[in-house]
This record gives sequence, C-alpha cells and structure tokens, in this order.
Amino acid sequence: MAAKNAFSVDVEKIVSVLRHEVRGFKVPIVTEISRRARSPFDVLVSTILSARTKDDVTRDASTRLLDKGSAPEKLIRLTVPEIQKLIYPVGFYKTKAKAIKQMCKDLIDKYGGKVPDDLDELLKLPGVGRKTANLVLTLGFGKQGICVDTHVHRISNRLGYVKTKSPEETETALRQKLPKVHWIEFNDLLVTYGQNVCRPISPFCAACKIRLYCKQVGVNRHR
Repeated sequence: MAAKNAFSVDVEKIVSVLRHEVRGFKVPIVTEISRRARSPFDVLVSTILSARTKDDVTRDASTRLLDKGSAPEKLIRLTVPEIQKLIYPVGFYKTKAKAIKQMCKDLIDKYGGKVPDDLDELLKLPGVGRKTANLVLTLGFGKQGICVDTHVHRISNRLGYVKTKSPEETETALRQKLPKVHWIEFNDLLVTYGQNVCRPISPFCAACKIRLYCKQVGVNRHR
C-alpha cells in the first residue's frame, strides 16, 4: 500500500489548471508575435532579441526591426550599426545586431532565404541556441518541440516533476517524461505563470492554484 503522504506530480492536472489561470495574463512576447500570423523568420528574430530582455523592450525592438522587412533579403540591406540603433536597448544589442546580420546572410546563402524547420539546422545559425530553435519549431512551424527557458527549468524542478541542473538537462528530461500532447504549450504555460505567479524569488504560493500539486523544491521564502 502506498504511503499515506505519498506525493505524485499530476502533470495532467497542472496543465489543465494553468490553461485556465494564464488567460488573465499577457502571453510571452514571442508567442504574441507568432499569433499575428507572421512568419517563422519573425519568430526567429524576436526570440533572438528576447534573450536577457524584458518583454516590453523586446516587443518594441522587434516591431522596429521587422517593420524594415520581414525577410532576410530585406534585413540584410541594413548595416550592423543600423540594426543596433533599431533594437536598442535590448540586452547585448551589439552582439545580437551582428548575429542577425550574419544570420540573414546564412539564410540566403545556405537555405534559399527560408528558415529551416529542422532543429539541427536551426542550431547552425548565429545567435541560435536550443531555446530559440525549439520556439521557432513550435511557434513558427507548429512542429513538436520543447522549449526550455529559465522559467520552464525552474518551475519543472520546483514542482518536483524533474530533477535537473540546467535547461538543457530539463529539456532532455521533459522529452522523456512529458506527454507529447503538452510539448508545444508547456513553454507558454510555465513562462506566463513564472512571470506572474511562480516568481524566481519569493513566489506567490498563497495565491497559486497548483500549489497542491507542487513539492516547492528549493522554495525557502514565499508570499
């Protein structure tokens, strides 16, 4: 017989509750952009800009840059200083400007101006890591993938659903454990909830609707 206080992470229940809870919050900026019926290229550019940058800043920078052209053939015409000016003040804007310029060149030279819909090929592009590549696959192409950023990594471990030390390890663990039906939406749900309720420091556990299913791993102080 199972122990009376045995704890099991009910991911099906968690996903169901979060679907309802996040309706009142803003969706992550990259998701917002993807829902405007824009292209995988737009998702790729906005995701690169979003790293280490607040959503409001990313939104404005993405709009300014993509208004110049939603295709590598158009953005390639801009100089690196011009891209820097358009995307400032996103984090590491100088590095990102160079990466976007080179990425446009690579897309034109190697992929006929099209964003590849393959994880390994996406990872060959400048400025593209696993988080960006998975977001492009899921939001840009609607293909299966698990995007793991700091929120997904933190909350998956906080829940006790996985026990990992890095986002890369978390992605591997989720690919093995999370039902595929939830792969695409898992990032949106956890990022939105992580930005608003399950904060990195002093999360709002008293108001959390999934606290009954959470082990609160590593939570030393909460509200």
